[in-house]
Amino acid sequence: MKSFIVILFTFLGFSKALSQEQNSVITTAVPFLNIASDARSSGMGDVGVATAPDAFSMQWNASKYVFSDRKSGLGLGYTPYLESIISDIALLSGYYFKKPTNRSAFSIGLRYFTLGAIELRQFASDPGVITKPNEIAIDGSYALKLSPRMSMGVAGRFIRSNLKFPQETSIDSRAASSFSVDVSAYYQGDIKAFPAFDGRWRWGLNISNLGPKIAYDANGQEDFLPSNLGLGLGYDFIYGPNSMLAVSIDLNKFLVPMPQDYNEDGVIDSADLAEFQELDFVSGILDSFSDAPGGLSDELKEWRLGIGLEYTLRKIFMLRTGYFTESQFTGSRRFFTLGSGIAFKSFQIDLSYLFSTAQVRNPLENTLRFSLSFNSPN
Repeated sequence: MKSFIVILFTFLGFSKALSQEQNSVITTAVPFLNIASDARSSGMGDVGVATAPDAFSMQWNASKYVFSDRKSGLGLGYTPYLESIISDIALLSGYYFKKPTNRSAFSIGLRYFTLGAIELRQFASDPGVITKPNEIAIDGSYALKLSPRMSMGVAGRFIRSNLKFPQETSIDSRAASSFSVDVSAYYQGDIKAFPAFDGRWRWGLNISNLGPKIAYDANGQEDFLPSNLGLGLGYDFIYGPNSMLAVSIDLNKFLVPMPQDYNEDGVIDSADLAEFQELDFVSGILDSFSDAPGGLSDELKEWRLGIGLEYTLRKIFMLRTGYFTESQFTGSRRFFTLGSGIAFKSFQIDLSYLFSTAQVRNPLENTLRFSLSFNSPN
């Protein structure tokens, strides 16, 4: 059954990147953790490490919560997946944060990815068995303001991946599970006045999904979690009390190694893959900075770039756009995004839409994503 899951995820475009060298790609387990779960960030080219805080900051940078101008908030997100082919694959998410003081904040979150209902048949006349593969992540975080302009945070995450299909005579159909941690930092500068506008710098760092490998089957084969290094930089152009343009840039790199030709026989074979399996997640993180087949130039290609713009009018209407690009080592995705939002008192609704510009089809292209936010008064 594992081969079926691998084929399925290859089709979904989740964990397999396209490359002329078949094994020179970065693959991970539970890749649903990399899907933007909110319409605001997904409308800005999947940018979120250094954007202004909101209810969904847990996924991007939990340190941002202490800079929120709200005491608490709740966010709910819905992201359909492969909607043009099937209607019951989707990512559902929910986050809640609370600031007990002006210097601290805690948050909890839940992400649920469902692959819908799949009917299994052994032969044509078999009545079939319905199974519903799914994955889930439960998060918790704490952030502390270290100074008036800087904060740090830590998050923990329980991950459960139930992708196995039931088999009456096999114990090899148990759900896999693991845990991971995030470490983050966020800086929000003071507003400085210029002749035409006021301005403010923002930057962020988020090292996410650090944790042990996860096993999908009983024979011991394990896969890396999608550990990631995220760097973000942003600047706010403030045109009076009713108008602001935020420009944000994110750089991301998987802290996951590639399979190597360890015995230098010119091909990555089963012996090399067996040695690759011996790497633990700490060794994998260290190797991820020096294992690209083409040296430094290919290492630089492992970085993924997102650029996002958000214009806010009267703190009520938001317009967003963005662009995302990555190399063949990490998925060959390139796309533009558009987004919008409207806020009324403590309620906000956001929408986003994705246009793929790559030859590889994006499972989220031509898909409308939704998120709702409920915030306490200032």
